[in-house]
This record gives sequence, structure tokens and C-alpha cells, in this order.
Amino acid sequence: MARRPGAPAAYGEEFSFVSPLVKYLLFFFNMLFWVISMVLVSVGVYARLMKHAEAALACLAVDPAILLIVVGVLMFLLTFCGCIGSLRENICLLQTFSLCLTIVFLLQLAAGILGFVFSDKARGKVSEIINNAIVHYRNDLDLQNLIDFGQKEFSCCGGISYKDWSLNMYFNCSEDNPSRERCSVPYSCCLPTPNQAVINTMCGQGMQAVDYLEASKVIYTNGCIDRLVNWIHSNLFLLGGVALGLAIPQLVGILLSQILMNQIKDQIKLQLYNQQHRADPWY
Repeated sequence: MARRPGAPAAYGEEFSFVSPLVKYLLFFFNMLFWVISMVLVSVGVYARLMKHAEAALACLAVDPAILLIVVGVLMFLLTFCGCIGSLRENICLLQTFSLCLTIVFLLQLAAGILGFVFSDKARGKVSEIINNAIVHYRNDLDLQNLIDFGQKEFSCCGGISYKDWSLNMYFNCSEDNPSRERCSVPYSCCLPTPNQAVINTMCGQGMQAVDYLEASKVIYTNGCIDRLVNWIHSNLFLLGGVALGLAIPQLVGILLSQILMNQIKDQIKLQLYNQQHRADPWY
């Protein structure tokens, strides 16, 4: 039968604008990060449950386990929308996924730009976080291990200087402090000893009570903030590669979701057109 003039070309009943490649590529892309999110949440919850309740509540704001749980839950919800949206060809879920991923990408970009432009304020915020972590050093084993790793890795001690450890109640250098670790610093501040079979955890004993030159013979005296800044300046290409590695999956997810949404919309238009003109004798 002749086709009505001006009508679009006819498509078979089995034709679909939705590409299986785009659909399932987006699905498996989200599935991968969905599994990663569940691993993060599981590790974070396990770490929290293994801690003493009072200690866990005391350092809630600086607990690495909480960070894992928060990031994992947000990633779980986001990738869930992407998985179900792509599998069920749901425009609403795909729009939610694309919008949230765009917001996350823009927030990361804004944080990087603001951190570069307002480097002094960013430095102050980092200093505040480090000082808060020092205060709760003995309250959380995970936090303690993280700080020890950072100090050994960057060859530093404290935030600005080794005397920042006086902020901790155990290492406080005041005369009325009854702690056996009074005026000390953690062992991770100590200079490495070649061929040392057993770690001397008391090597930082009384180091806050001595002057800079004498302390520098035994421990790292430079603060971790300066070391961190110097490391960033020396590894800009590495950090740029990491940032690019984080940005590419987000951009790929946004692009695939937008392509799939446009294909679904075209398919809906085709179905509506076929329904409206199925009874048309000129169709």
C-alpha cells in the first residue's frame, strides 16, 4: 500500500533505536562500580563493628571507616540508578544517574579549582583536620595506623612541627600530665635505624622537651603539611593522571547515559507514531 506523502519511512515491528551495545555497556559499567561500592560499605561496616563503641563515637568525625561507608553508600545508590535505568530503559532513573554524576564531577572540579586558588585556606583546613586527627590518635586504631603510615611515608611529624603532638592528651607536655608518654611523639616520627630487627616504640620519648637541633638527631622535625605540599608540587603529573583517571569513568557514564536516553526517546516516538498511524490506509 502506498505511503502517505510526508510520512517518515516505515520501520519493521522488530526495529529498535535502542542499541544493545550502549545499553549493556552502561549496565556492566555501573555493575562494576556497584560491586566496588558494596565492598567499600562492607569494609567500612566491619571496621566500625570491630571497634570499641566509646572509642568509635569519640572520633566519629575523623574515622576512616565512616568515610568508606559514606562513599560506598553514595556510590551504591548512584550506580543502582544506572544499573536499573539502563536494564529497564527507564528515562527517570537514567536522568537521575546522569544528573548526580554530573554534579559529582562538577563538585570535584570546583574543589580542585578552589583548592588551587585559595591554597592558604585549603592549607588551614588541612591543618585543622590533621590537628583533630592528632587529638584522637590513641582513640582509634585505624586512624592511628593511618597517621603512622603518613608520617613514615612523608618523613614528617605532626602538622606544622613535631610539637603539635602536645595537642594529644597522652603526649601533652604540661607538667600536670601523668601520662608515661608525656612530651613524647609516636614512634613513626623517629628516624629509621638501619638493620633494626625490633621497632623501638619508645624512641620518641621526651622529644618535645628538647630543642629543634637536638630533636632532629632522633626524629623528623618537619611538619607533614609542608611535606605534603612539597610532594604535591613534585608529583603534579601523577596527580593529574589520577584526576584524569577519576574523571574519565564519570564522563563515560554521563555520555553513555545521555546516548541511551536519546535512543529511548526516539524509540518512544516511533512507537507512538506506529500506534497513531497503524489504522491509516495511506500508511
